[in-house]
Amino acid sequence: MRRAIAVAARGSWPVARAAGTATLRHDDRHRRRLKLATDAGEAFLLDLARPTRLADGDGLELDDGAYVLVRAATEDCVLVRCADAGTTARIAWHLGNRHLPVQITPDGLLIRADHVIVHMVRGLGATVEPRRCAFDPEAGAYAEGGGHHHHGHDDDEHHDHEHGHGHGHGHGHHHD
Repeated sequence: MRRAIAVAARGSWPVARAAGTATLRHDDRHRRRLKLATDAGEAFLLDLARPTRLADGDGLELDDGAYVLVRAATEDCVLVRCADAGTTARIAWHLGNRHLPVQITPDGLLIRADHVIVHMVRGLGATVEPRRCAFDPEAGAYAEGGGHHHHGHDDDEHHDHEHGHGHGHGHGHHHD
């Protein structure tokens, strides 16, 4: 099986050497090691030294010198719109407190569709609009290299830390 051993940022790799494309959901664009397939069905192993945030247009360098073009898959999302900056900041805080990925757009806050979270943001004063689009949230405060690499959330690594609200934990939860 071919292995993807390095990531080249959009615009910095020889697109003519693309051996195919891989259209990936957000969760599959934030990994270190994962079996993937090109859009044509050819299996390959993502085998990177550290968890890396893949963006639409990046190239995955294969061990034979070819590349796979990364495409962001269309996903069910919700655009959260607020009447003022104060409400936007308050809702952004609540989303961050739940460790939810958020994409900041000129029109509002884009999140993945989740009926519980939609109910919460409506209760906090927002309006919501369903969207089918590529989801590319903020990398977060701990990202390396200008936000292109992702900090340690990977199937191969366990991650615990304190958040100042009384308990250490991983990230598979929501605070109520």
